[in-house]
Amino acid sequence: MGVAKHVADTVELANGVKMPWLGLGVWQAADGAEVETAVRAAIEAGYRSIDTAAAYQNEEGVGRAIRESGVKRDELFITTKVWNADQGYESTLRAFELSCQKLGLDVIDLYLVHWPVTGKYKETYRALEKLYQDGSVRAIGVSNFLAPHLHDLLGECEVKPMVNQLEFHPLLTQPSLQSLCGEHSIRVEAWSPLMQGKLDLPLLQELADKYGKSPAQIVLRWDLQRGVITIPKSVKPARIAANADLFDFSLSDAEVAAIDALDEGRRFGPDPMTFA
Repeated sequence: MGVAKHVADTVELANGVKMPWLGLGVWQAADGAEVETAVRAAIEAGYRSIDTAAAYQNEEGVGRAIRESGVKRDELFITTKVWNADQGYESTLRAFELSCQKLGLDVIDLYLVHWPVTGKYKETYRALEKLYQDGSVRAIGVSNFLAPHLHDLLGECEVKPMVNQLEFHPLLTQPSLQSLCGEHSIRVEAWSPLMQGKLDLPLLQELADKYGKSPAQIVLRWDLQRGVITIPKSVKPARIAANADLFDFSLSDAEVAAIDALDEGRRFGPDPMTFA
């Protein structure tokens, strides 16, 4: 597996669809000017992947920004997600239509089950399979699915998830879950890769000083070298551009392993076993 050499470089999902390694996450970006400015800045910086969700309540702003970007639709990769309150078969299909309307898109590149809602996520995923088979989405997957959820889903699904979007960062690497995903050709994608800004770890600062980079850039480079798709969130154009400035240096294998060793199973977001 080659390491990305450019912000728009892609990885091939299990069904052959190509997804950029690096994208912009827009969680907590307010709809309207804030999210539109962030998406425009990302596209101008070379990003081609934008990750939103119904729950973020900014799909309309994302849609406006990508329409006004001047970049052809087929050069962009747009992800959105079905929220917990909309889970279930028919309600997921309705939620998908609403997301499409808000985004102004006929086809979504990647549609995810946002959280594994107990008693509902299999029916929800069955709706995603229908959308995929109908050609309404180019790829489907899940988010925040831990091993018990994946085993349960894989035992019944017709189309395996192509992506599992997880909280993933130096303090939470979930190696056994990564291995399980790898066994089933499910790509791991990192949300909250920058630990919600809590980057004051001595090793990260030491490597930042060595390479003339920021601790955030060290972490994002580590993600890419670990073969993890990543979607750092920012609404600041300068930070968005900096988060894509990852391709003029490489971490050594020993440095990657040293960052791996920071893992302490620490979550900054909710625990998927109890949240949904």
